[in-house]
Amino acid sequence: QVQLVESGGGLVQPGGSLRLSCAASGSIFSISVMAWYRQAPGKQRELVAQISSGGTTNYADSVKGRCTISRDNAKNTVYLQMNSLKPEDTAVYYCNANFRRNPGDYFRDLWGQGTQVTVSS
Repeated sequence: QVQLVESGGGLVQPGGSLRLSCAASGSIFSISVMAWYRQAPGKQRELVAQISSGGTTNYADSVKGRCTISRDNAKNTVYLQMNSLKPEDTAVYYCNANFRRNPGDYFRDLWGQGTQVTVSS
């Protein structure tokens, strides 16, 4: 069974930093795009950042300059370094991976269970 396991969330003061990690495990042949999304209470899930297998990145305007997404392809792991955190960054953060199980398979989406990030004094 393929799964994504996130870690690194928690409570942090405004201006602080957190590093989220997400590891994919199971029967995986390759992963194309890996991404972080977030969902705040009463709001829709939104893209925070994404990274291709070749390292091309894309960020939401709200986090540009404060967050850095990176990945370790050998470990099927994606990271999100978040700095200068603001109360409006409070949300559940979800990892997403677009993967296939074998060369002849189609790509499919996989989601992690989510990790809570709370920015508060």
